[in-house]
Amino acid sequence: MIAVEGYAAQSAKAPLAPWSFERRDVGPKDVLIDIAFCGVCHSDIHQARDEWGGSRFPMVPGHEIVGHVTAIGSQVDQFKVGDRAGVGCFVDSCRVCVNCKADLEQFCVKGMSGTYNGFEQDKVTPTFGGYSTRIVVDQKYVLHLPEQLELAAVAPLLCAGITTWSPLRHWNIGKGHKVGIVGLGGLGHMGVKFASAFGAETWVLTTSPGKADDAARLGAVGVVVSKDAADMEKHAGSFDFLLSTISAPYDINAYLGLLKVDGTMVTVGAPERPLDLHLFSLIMGRKSIGGSLIGGIKETQEMLDYCGEHGIVSDVEVIPAEKINEAYERMLKSDVRYRFSIDLKSMAA
Repeated sequence: MIAVEGYAAQSAKAPLAPWSFERRDVGPKDVLIDIAFCGVCHSDIHQARDEWGGSRFPMVPGHEIVGHVTAIGSQVDQFKVGDRAGVGCFVDSCRVCVNCKADLEQFCVKGMSGTYNGFEQDKVTPTFGGYSTRIVVDQKYVLHLPEQLELAAVAPLLCAGITTWSPLRHWNIGKGHKVGIVGLGGLGHMGVKFASAFGAETWVLTTSPGKADDAARLGAVGVVVSKDAADMEKHAGSFDFLLSTISAPYDINAYLGLLKVDGTMVTVGAPERPLDLHLFSLIMGRKSIGGSLIGGIKETQEMLDYCGEHGIVSDVEVIPAEKINEAYERMLKSDVRYRFSIDLKSMAA
C-alpha cells in the first residue's frame, strides 16, 4: 500500500483536517501521480457537508487533479514517468455498457466510480480525492495535460472546464448564436471563455452589475442584470441558448422568457431543492430545457487539447492546503475570482 497525506472531513459538521490514509499499490495498468494542484469545486462543499445526501465519511474531496507521473504499471503504454497528468470527476466505470462504449463514461449504466465520495467498481472500496499528495488511477481514466499551460490554472478544467465545454459542444454553439451564461463563478467564467472562443455572441446574466468589467475581459459582449426587470425585458425572446451554472434556488421561468422560439436552456448547476417550473414557459415558444454532466474521457481530452492550442485556462487563486476551510467560506460568499487551486506540493515536502 502507498502512504498518502490529505485533508478530510470526518463528518458533515466537521471542518476539513489533515488525515493520513493509504492508496492501493500500482497495478499493471495503473499510473501513480504526485499531485501538484487540485481545484476546489462547489460540489466539494455540497458533498463534504452532506447537502445532497448520501455522503460517506471520512471524505477526501477533490476532482480537479493535476500533477506528474512518478510510477507506472508494467502494462501502461499511454504515460511515462515525468509526464504531466490529470484526473477529473471519475476514476473508473464498467467499460462494457452502451454508454461507456460510446465514450460517455459519466453516464455509465452501472455507475461510474467518482473520484471521491464513491466506490471503486467492486462497489466496496471507497474512493478518496485530490486534496491529497498522491493518487493511483488506471491509465484509461488519466488525462494528458498541455505542456505550455500553468498547472495550477489547468486543474479546474477537469471539472469546471469540461462541465461547460460539453453542453456548448453538444448543442453546437458557435457563430450566429446569442448565448447567455447564467452566473459568473467557477463554472460560468469558463462558459464565457468557451462560448466566446467558439464565436458566439456571449452575454453574462448576473445579479451583480459590478461584474461587467470581468465579463468583458473574459470575452462577453455585455451583461444582463437578472434582478433588473427592465434589463431582462430588453433581452426577452432574444437568446438562442442559455447555460445555467446556478447552484442555488432561482426562478427558472424568468430566464426561459429570454429564449427565442426553439431556444434551449441547459443547466449544469444543481440547486438543493427542486425549481418551480411553469410549463407555459416552455409551451409558449417551443422551448427546451436540458441538463448536462461533465464529459467522458475522450471529450475531456479534446477539451484539454483545445485549451492548449488556444491558451485557455481557469482564473485561479492558489492557496495552501491549510487554508481550505477558509476557502470554503469564501466560496459561499462568492469571494473568489474564479476558482481556488490548492497547492499540494508543500504537503508532500
